[in-house]
Amino acid sequence: MSDDILLRAEQVSKVYPGTVALNNVDFNIYSGKVNVLVGENGAGKSTLMKILAGVERATSGRLMLDGQEISPKSPREAENLGIGIIYQELNLFPNMNISENIFVAHEHTFGGFVIDHSYQEQRTKDLLERLEQPLNPNTLVADLRIGQQQIVEIAKVLALDVRILIMDEPTSALSNTEVAVLFRVINDLKAQGVSIVYISHKLEELMEIGDYVTVLRDGNLIAEASMSEIDLTWIVDNMVGRDASHLYIPAPHETGDVVLEVANLSLPRPRGKDHLLEDISFKLHAGEIVGLYGLVGAGRTELFECLLGLHHYSVDAITLDGKLLRANTVKDRIEEGIMLVPEDRQREGLVQTLSIHDNMLLASLKEYLIGWFGLSTHKERESIDRYVQDLHIKTSNPRNLISSLSGGNQQKVVVGKALLTKPRVLLLDEPTRGIDVGAKQEIFDIIVELAKQGLAILFVSTELKEVLAISDRIIVMSKGRITKEFTRDDATEQKLVEASAIGHRVGSME
Repeated sequence: MSDDILLRAEQVSKVYPGTVALNNVDFNIYSGKVNVLVGENGAGKSTLMKILAGVERATSGRLMLDGQEISPKSPREAENLGIGIIYQELNLFPNMNISENIFVAHEHTFGGFVIDHSYQEQRTKDLLERLEQPLNPNTLVADLRIGQQQIVEIAKVLALDVRILIMDEPTSALSNTEVAVLFRVINDLKAQGVSIVYISHKLEELMEIGDYVTVLRDGNLIAEASMSEIDLTWIVDNMVGRDASHLYIPAPHETGDVVLEVANLSLPRPRGKDHLLEDISFKLHAGEIVGLYGLVGAGRTELFECLLGLHHYSVDAITLDGKLLRANTVKDRIEEGIMLVPEDRQREGLVQTLSIHDNMLLASLKEYLIGWFGLSTHKERESIDRYVQDLHIKTSNPRNLISSLSGGNQQKVVVGKALLTKPRVLLLDEPTRGIDVGAKQEIFDIIVELAKQGLAILFVSTELKEVLAISDRIIVMSKGRITKEFTRDDATEQKLVEASAIGHRVGSME
């Protein structure tokens, strides 16, 4: 490997109570290249990046930048050294606008006292145009969809003058079009000599954008190679330590009677004349896994929110086990047997200041009441221990903070929280977002096992291979309408893509 090494992590270890997150790891960042870092959830990728970015301190080892040892003690020190990071989980202030978020803690001022809002707004506009996002810099972040919030995170780091840019799952919430724009920006940054550290569980995009790849497993360095010398199978095999050619074959399971039936559900657009959802009708059977596929804006998340009682909509009927549902609040829907695992686990699925144990119990505390004031700690512990084991949540103690877990294990906690409500219908919105290939298999196995137990499952995914892998039936949406429905045997990638584009081509359902 002839390219210059700009930064090198040498024999870096990080030990937490009960956990060795990194064990004598070496990692090279090559100058002006995309340095891909891969590994399953819990492999140590994010921990290593936080050490580089000054968020965490290594237990042992050293960092060498331009041949000189560095030891950033804070993100500000790392930024002063030219190291910026886009975190896996969104790190924005929803009550502030886009411009304010981009320049928070880096405000442009007159004389160090008065913020130059005009400059910041124009700079924000330029950054958003570069990312091909025609957003108003004064738009509140809370009003943005999650993909647009991800774009703001990217713009926030682009506003800094960095030599090394760390991207931890930057495309997890982006559409294919937005990913293509980001890749163009990455190529521009490379041309300017910026070194990129790129982490993603979307392996195909790593092959497209990467120059070098480093593989971690269980906190250990497994391999490093030039991307031109390896293939996708090499990456997966080194990540999981086993033959990964059969990761997406589900176990057989039976389906039963209709559990959920929706007839002619429509959702008007706020302050608009058209609809976000129009005439949505479908049935969901016991033990059935139904995939919901569509492009960004197809209405999949809005449908889930309606089913959970978050919106005022029109509908002829929603029945659960033959019983007409009349109440329209989240509390009532959960009690009736419908539960959602949301797309944004950090903002909508978890409370970061609580433990794993407390997060899992949040939606089902009434099940553990003793009289009016007490909770059965014994019953709580039994339930938590069972789901920690059944869901293979990797933790040394359920009383640890939820933030001590990797992204994949946090997602399992959200699933566990949902299952503790004893649902009849489980709604999964992007259940494998930000999860590695090995953890995806575990989530798939959990979904299939739940279906075998008679649970009716409706899940959203933008990943075609995922939808095709485990769905008994696939419903395709476009522009707020159902355009096609396929059985597992009939579905192909081409058919799903064509059906998802119907509304975009002709503006109406065929």
